[in-house]
Amino acid sequence: MRAPLFLRLFLSGLAAATLIPAPAAATSPELIGLERALSKLVGERPGDYGIAALDLRDGSAVSINGDTPFPMASTVKIAIAAAYLAEVDQGRRGLGDMIAGRPAAKVMALMIIRSDNQATDQLLAALGGPVAVQQWLSSHNIPGIRMDRTIAQLLRERGHLADSRDVSTPVAMVTLLNKLDNGTVLTAQSRALLLDLMGRCATGTRRIRALLPAGTRVEDKTGTLDGITNDVGFITMPDGRRVAVAVFARGGRDRQPVIAEVARVIYDRFADSVRNAVAVFMQMR
Repeated sequence: MRAPLFLRLFLSGLAAATLIPAPAAATSPELIGLERALSKLVGERPGDYGIAALDLRDGSAVSINGDTPFPMASTVKIAIAAAYLAEVDQGRRGLGDMIAGRPAAKVMALMIIRSDNQATDQLLAALGGPVAVQQWLSSHNIPGIRMDRTIAQLLRERGHLADSRDVSTPVAMVTLLNKLDNGTVLTAQSRALLLDLMGRCATGTRRIRALLPAGTRVEDKTGTLDGITNDVGFITMPDGRRVAVAVFARGGRDRQPVIAEVARVIYDRFADSVRNAVAVFMQMR
């Protein structure tokens, strides 16, 4: 007996729609359990946490404090890179353009892989400053992300825990990740370049990546300020499905291990959904 159409599409990785909606709260009964597990996990730890996860294949999503703004710290560098690459796609700039004596491609690599703040501000200045990135976000209908300052300005100021500037909601960040992935805002070439750089992120070994099974593909960008610890990016499941994840942590302590635990809970639940679907399919044969 053949499986129903929806299950065959699910198992083969074919999306039923060309655009995946931005996540809000748990979008299926199965994910309500994940939402409860995440709520319990972060509720037992000091500090504030914002979480969003979106299955890029079928649009299933979950969030905790998904519409609450959190300081982005260096996770904003994804948006900066995307805004520059969009200019490259339109022929207005090139990856070989010299920025502060180095090719733009090198500057971007330092920004994403090493989270180099000087390189970030150099690339940002070439773009036209924070306002240019904000305009790019607005032009692609990505509300919930606000960029106000250069990295140097951000680091000179205090009070990050209560700052309303340079913030993003978890849902907004995952929306940005989704659009970067599905070809809405970047060409395939620029998307591949950005994901390659995120795949080589050298600053997040103790966050999303830390507790995942060995060999799990992760493409991410971290963010850190006084009292702020973030990590956002993509996790690839054993069947090839990819899940966009944003975890923001503010205050409290032991934020890195909590982010690692959150990522593992998300991984396990999404991986279980594949195993359960296969089990259903086998029973129907």
